[in-house]
Amino acid sequence: IQVEDILQQEQLKGTQTQRKDEVLQRSDDDDAERRQRVQRRQRFHAMGPGAQMVRGGSSGLGMSSTKEEAKTEDSKEDVVDKNPVNIGWNTHEAVEQAPDSLVREGDGPEGNFPMRSKFEKMCRDAQNSITAAIEEIDGEGTFREDCWTRPNGGGGMSRVLTGGKVFEKAGVNLSVVYGSMPQEALQAATERGVDRAKGMKPGERVPFFACGLSSVMHPKNPFCPTMHFNYRYFETDGGVWWFGGGTDITPSYINEDDMKHFHGTYKEICDKHDPKYHEEFKAWADRYFLIQHRNETRGFGGIFFDDQNDRDADTIFEFSKECLNSVVKAYGPIIEEHKDDEFTQEQKEWQLMRRGRYVEFNLVYDRGTVFGLKTGGRIESILMSLPETARWEYNKIPEPGSPEAEFIEVCQNPRDWV
Repeated sequence: IQVEDILQQEQLKGTQTQRKDEVLQRSDDDDAERRQRVQRRQRFHAMGPGAQMVRGGSSGLGMSSTKEEAKTEDSKEDVVDKNPVNIGWNTHEAVEQAPDSLVREGDGPEGNFPMRSKFEKMCRDAQNSITAAIEEIDGEGTFREDCWTRPNGGGGMSRVLTGGKVFEKAGVNLSVVYGSMPQEALQAATERGVDRAKGMKPGERVPFFACGLSSVMHPKNPFCPTMHFNYRYFETDGGVWWFGGGTDITPSYINEDDMKHFHGTYKEICDKHDPKYHEEFKAWADRYFLIQHRNETRGFGGIFFDDQNDRDADTIFEFSKECLNSVVKAYGPIIEEHKDDEFTQEQKEWQLMRRGRYVEFNLVYDRGTVFGLKTGGRIESILMSLPETARWEYNKIPEPGSPEAEFIEVCQNPRDWV
């Protein structure tokens, strides 16, 4: 809510500026420099929220403040702001094939280029291996790939499978983003209140870099759980960096063996890197994936972490890498076990109602979804996480003692599965 309020204030400022331009346009002042300034502002607003112009002088819109700068403004319009205020709904440019790397030295705020590059490579390798494994499990469906770049740097690769034999919808998205955000928005977006604007002046926008790989898998069979993961690396101007991520599972029915396998896989990884990790990150997932207006969790959790910079960056990178590379190991056998299970129409409808809860969480609480929507990210990639079909029944209450009632009880009182 804090993030939305801050960004709405930013949008209001932009609207007020546009109204001022309209007043200036009606003015009879024949001063040439002033007319040119108004015209440039009009062109900026006509280009839409994603348009970015070169910053100059002290103007918030980056307009030239001297006659000499005004003369060269037309040539400057082609120069792209490396840290745009709003990435822009339509600033992405579709390309047939993504470049070898979407991380370029010199783009965005100064930072740890080797780590940026290494993290992107890890995400690309995992995207390849995970999509190949899911195609093999499905047996029929294949992933469609869309690639895009942005003028200020970065871009992404979305791979989505639909209408498969096993999966209704599965997506694995790679994203590299450069931009800038209000300090309050960045700080409000973190649970721990980490100072992401270290060294910045009050009111100054924070340039940032972000790279991540995210995925959601929605199987057709009600006894095959939905799975989600996201692993990311952030940097902000001023030398602040952190890792975040996690993998979680959302079944529609309880199967204790499945949950012991899934959670046990990640407990083994956590224990290998830090004996305290699993207890902390499992509890963090249960808190994060809570649908507050329902007082129930989205699913049965997993691990979730954010703001991780309490040790050497390479150490946290290796933990993130092992978690990401274990997605198929944790999830694949569960799908193989249940993809051909028989089910009733009532069980299918229950699965669709649980998917409705999934939609509620993603659109109301998920940080990644809200962040992407408010900064002008690529809509199709942001909303890839939503299922193709979902269901809402009025005041549906499961019969006491039924498998559905037992499921709700676990969502209201999370269990330790291992």
